[in-house]
Amino acid sequence: MSHVLFLLIPQVHLLEVAGPAQVFSTANDLGYAYTIAYVAETSQVATVQGLTLPAATAWPRLAPDDLVIVPGWRGPTRPPGEQTLRRLRDHHAAGGTVAGVCAGADALGRAGLLDGRRCAVHHCVQDEFARLYPKSEVVKDSLYVEDDRVITSAGKASGIDLALHLLSMRHGPYAAGQVARTMLVHTRRDGTAPQISPMLRLRSHMDETVHRIQDLIESRFTERLPLSLLAKAAGCSERTVTRLFRRATGLTPLAYQSALRLERAEHLLRRGATAEVAAREAGFADARMLRRLRARAGAPDHP
Repeated sequence: MSHVLFLLIPQVHLLEVAGPAQVFSTANDLGYAYTIAYVAETSQVATVQGLTLPAATAWPRLAPDDLVIVPGWRGPTRPPGEQTLRRLRDHHAAGGTVAGVCAGADALGRAGLLDGRRCAVHHCVQDEFARLYPKSEVVKDSLYVEDDRVITSAGKASGIDLALHLLSMRHGPYAAGQVARTMLVHTRRDGTAPQISPMLRLRSHMDETVHRIQDLIESRFTERLPLSLLAKAAGCSERTVTRLFRRATGLTPLAYQSALRLERAEHLLRRGATAEVAAREAGFADARMLRRLRARAGAPDHP
């Protein structure tokens, strides 16, 4: 079981807490084991929207698989103290993942976790953020950015995108799709290719037959899935499967499966896997096929 720990700063935005928390709560309901906890420097935290949230003042013991999320707040407010910033640094140094939603990135910047890394912040404060943290690279017009287990998002509802991305990377696209559909979220991820989840970007259509086909592909995307198998699952002919799928997504079922495999391989490469290991784990026949698809997609070369 993994823990998701929210670090609450005074004048925190409710949606930037509730959105990601709902994602992991729903994931837990669906059988992906998560516990959610809230910590702050005081036992009561005021929100911008007028509610006061209770929080623990003692941090739990964290493992590398645990997540720490810092939701955004509206300033001016009291910034996190050095002990809190040290805990963020220590968790990341131990192999953990830290995330900042909108202004939450400021806490990561104060902790030095954005030095030499790419990040995303709300478009209204991009220039100011670049001035405050010149060692970071602010990626403009991006919903979220992941760089070496440091994840930042532009704010508000993009915290949901961030949380769904984390689920997809940990449990696969099917898990994130289950949560998104349970929450009735029509998620569309924008940004550069490594940040785009085809599973979410191509789920905004209303064709239930195609959704069933996507469910099957997402749950078994590393396997060989003949068109005849997809047609049987959808209850229609192979030609109809191809026609409906292309109309709803713009892709063939095979191209969709390849996109999911490529996304998984990119994640493994960013985590330090070799091309051979990433190709095998993502379902490709060999590393040569993975390299060819990455080159076609414009991804940077990898050893």
